[in-house]
Amino acid sequence: MIADTEIARVFETSWPAAEYAEAGGFRVGRGQGGGGRVSSARALGPGWDASAIARIADLQRGWGERPLFRVTDGDAALEQALAAEGFRHGNPTAVMAADCAVLAQAARPRLSSFDIWPPLAIQADIWAAGAIPESRQAAMRRVTLPHTALLGRVQDRAAGAAFVAADGAVAMIHAIEVVPALRRQGVAGWLIGRAAEWAQAQGATRLALAVSRANTPACALYDRLGFAELGGYGYWSRD
Repeated sequence: MIADTEIARVFETSWPAAEYAEAGGFRVGRGQGGGGRVSSARALGPGWDASAIARIADLQRGWGERPLFRVTDGDAALEQALAAEGFRHGNPTAVMAADCAVLAQAARPRLSSFDIWPPLAIQADIWAAGAIPESRQAAMRRVTLPHTALLGRVQDRAAGAAFVAADGAVAMIHAIEVVPALRRQGVAGWLIGRAAEWAQAQGATRLALAVSRANTPACALYDRLGFAELGGYGYWSRD
């Protein structure tokens, strides 16, 4: 997915599909509503077989899911093969990472963020009210790595939630959601700082995340916090 093998690994292991299949040099995830990352097919290397694309689409339909491929930026050969099969590109996404020590040392108000597992009902409610319904929360429960949920607090109210898992020297944060009425008060940054602090306790030195390039406010925040882009990908879908 990207050249950094540690981050490429945690990208997959920290948000797993319900099951996987392999065909023609591709690995296919059955996401069961867990989002594009776990509901897509990706090439395992350059030796993929274009004739497998149609078979994979049939497999995904058999699972009750839309045909979907996740393609690393710059993989023109796979993009062309998918376009020839009627797939269309969408949702360009960046993968970013930052130093945990730098993130963890940023000032956070007292009682502004906590790591809690299993998640509280209010965290599940914050996710569900945003872009993380129960079907996506199920991916968190499938993680076998060290992991935790994060709760952000402002104005004496639960204000945000996130999820983080660590795989060796890298941790990855997912599902960052902030209550709309409580945004622009620093909650997302506090969640990230708490995630970095927790990750350090697991032995990780870097914190990674994925963000839609269309989400310009989030991209700007991560840039200010010190995240650097390492690569990216896009989804190719077909009805």
